[in-house]
Amino acid sequence: METVRVAVMLSVCLSVLCQGQRSRAQEDENSVGTVLGMSQTELVNVLDEFLDDADRELSVQKKASVIPRCDVGERCALKHGPRIGRLCDCLRGTACNSFFLRCY
Repeated sequence: METVRVAVMLSVCLSVLCQGQRSRAQEDENSVGTVLGMSQTELVNVLDEFLDDADRELSVQKKASVIPRCDVGERCALKHGPRIGRLCDCLRGTACNSFFLRCY
């Protein structure tokens, strides 16, 4: 779950950086720009590799049928219409509140 958050944040940051790079490139068409010392193709390749690794980790977790642990106050379930789907198990001594859908 954390790797997905990191991947999303990284992709948002890269898209913002690439957008700024595009506007600079339009101003000066003759210059070749870099972001963080890397070209856009290198950044795309690095992001692609990172996402492949994250997908591999998630598939291993799903195959093992291991439900991650939630801390107190963290969201532990998600409501899908009349049904409630589990996101994670609450720590020992806490339970998933069916109204707030958080561990308490």
